[in-house]
Amino acid sequence: MTAQSDALAAKLAILKTIGKKDIQYPAMPMDTCLQEARYLYKWCGADQAALTAAGLDWSLVDDLPVRADAASEAQSEWHNVRFGREEAQKQWALLSPAGYALRDELLHYMRYAYRALPELQTRVDAVAEGSSDSDMIQDLNDLAVIGREHLSPLTAVGFDAAKLGQAASKSRELSSLRAEASVDKRADRERKLLRDQAYTHLKQAVDAVRQCGQFVFWKDEERLVGYASDYNRTKNARQKTEKVEAEPVA
Repeated sequence: MTAQSDALAAKLAILKTIGKKDIQYPAMPMDTCLQEARYLYKWCGADQAALTAAGLDWSLVDDLPVRADAASEAQSEWHNVRFGREEAQKQWALLSPAGYALRDELLHYMRYAYRALPELQTRVDAVAEGSSDSDMIQDLNDLAVIGREHLSPLTAVGFDAAKLGQAASKSRELSSLRAEASVDKRADRERKLLRDQAYTHLKQAVDAVRQCGQFVFWKDEERLVGYASDYNRTKNARQKTEKVEAEPVA
């Protein structure tokens, strides 16, 4: 296990107590949030005496790295679940048309090759029923079985027998991919909730330390700067610049 996974395991019971009504959401990229929390931990170390004299519980500072590691692990776990499914969905969109095309090609050849064989024609027609993704996946395998059992009529009309193996293989491939793409979104929601709980737990400590630092060093610009978000400071400065540039010239 990594330090991050250990931290998340250690914090899990606490995180689960954070209700949905109390959850806060990242207002900046998660990696930036984690970086700022770790920077704050290093920055405030020199100010322990002043901060504790103002009433700060120093255990919050000591806990910052653990909370940051827990939030980092929760973010990674949510990312893996979310983007693993999304990647499978992209692959399905890319590969499934070929599956449908191969299924239609097999049906085309079999309906003609078996036109004088009523029993086989009935089997093929039964396979062709249904139009869902799961139907297509099963159809490929069923048609491959029929074709192998009754190959001669197919080869007699110029059918490439290798496509039966391709159909069976494509059926297995698409079945696995479809399962990954259709994973219950509950896992995604659960991981997202845990990430939000971990972020909230981290932000609670960050906010407490920053508020105390801003109170103590309100007249000391050199120390005060470390108790504010550099991301927000840069964002606000950029917005002010854009606003000035957008104002019409009198």
